[in-house]
Amino acid sequence: MWIGFGEFDLLLGDVHSLKEKRSVVRPIVADVRKRFAVSVGEVDHLDSHRRTVIGASVVAADRSHVTDVLDTVERFVAGRGEVTLLAARCRILRSTDI
Repeated sequence: MWIGFGEFDLLLGDVHSLKEKRSVVRPIVADVRKRFAVSVGEVDHLDSHRRTVIGASVVAADRSHVTDVLDTVERFVAGRGEVTLLAARCRILRSTDI
């Protein structure tokens, strides 16, 4: 079993409150979950209205599938016009590594 996770550090555009932030972040999280069947959520910068980190994880039988899914999620998030991807960190582990 292969386990992969990615953290996507995002700068939000013209956002001035946490309420506006939620209106930007929630649709991104929902779209990633729906399109790629991964576990996903906001995982950092929860009290900052201009920054967020979205984490996604996937489990699969082969490493190449995990890599493909995380790469596709990264491209999808980076392509969203309302955010700027500042950094992406991904890691892939085999279940026997843990």
